[in-house]
Amino acid sequence: MKLLVTGGAGYIGSVVAAMALREGHQVAVLDDLSTGHADAVPGGAAFTHGLVRDQAQAMLADGVDAVLHFAAKSLVAESVAKPSLYWGHNLGGSLALLEAMRQTGVARIVFSSTAAVYGEPERTPIEEDAPARPASPYGASKLAVDTALAEHARMHKIGAVSLRYFNVAGAAAGPGGRWLGERHNPETHLIPTILKVALGGGDGVRLFGDDYPTPDGTCVRDYIHVTDLARAHMLALEACVPGEHRVYNLGSGAGFSNLEVLSACREVTGRDIRSQFAPRRPGDPAVLVASFDRIHADLGWRAERGLAAMVADAWQFTLERSAPGLPARRTER
Repeated sequence: MKLLVTGGAGYIGSVVAAMALREGHQVAVLDDLSTGHADAVPGGAAFTHGLVRDQAQAMLADGVDAVLHFAAKSLVAESVAKPSLYWGHNLGGSLALLEAMRQTGVARIVFSSTAAVYGEPERTPIEEDAPARPASPYGASKLAVDTALAEHARMHKIGAVSLRYFNVAGAAAGPGGRWLGERHNPETHLIPTILKVALGGGDGVRLFGDDYPTPDGTCVRDYIHVTDLARAHMLALEACVPGEHRVYNLGSGAGFSNLEVLSACREVTGRDIRSQFAPRRPGDPAVLVASFDRIHADLGWRAERGLAAMVADAWQFTLERSAPGLPARRTER
């Protein structure tokens, strides 16, 4: 199968592209490199530098069978400060992609959606039929794409799957043994932030809130390994049914508190990582945990790698990035 991976130079897109190559697919990556990195595009994938709205139609016309759509802006705070940027890029780019698919006859798409569409949940674990009440333009723009996918499935008979991620972590060894992992700027995710401090950067980790109604007072989040996420995308390709739009949550069904994540990072790195508490951030729910029952029932997927594996692989990526000549190591877990 020939796949177009939009945003394939980013963290998740590059890992999924690498897995697709290992499974024997042809892969073409389209990325504007606004947040991605050209050296993250896995070897064996054809790379085009450009915007989805400008390049997608020409690339789709080159015999593409399906699209894996990751290209998006994804910083919640930035979306609040610059909502038009997020509506134009996330929704506008996706609508241009869907129109290009219609014109070229490409009928399968797997979309990188987000748990941010749910906002503050009424109950956990969160199921796919929970009310969608996004609290930011980022979440709202992703929900709008989900709606557009449902309409295109109904009207134009494409097969579409939206995968709503919760917290993704870890890293993966790509072709040639190089690690593919998180290197956002700014970095807002907890595990890479902690590991940067472990490496000697910054003045310590700030944990936001110690008075939540949770066992240790810090908020709880559902983490899954990026390779488990990539495997879900491969399964979702086979679940693209003409005329249907399916929605699946991707999580473990359990959660780890911020203090538990910090403890795991200390254990993996063997370093006494400095930390301090800061006030809660507005809008941060106490607990966000996904139900994965639907995707398990339909596709047989469930998360297989635990928190220790996520942290260990992310640490290997962090070490490799700090010393580029360091050979990659792969530990079976």
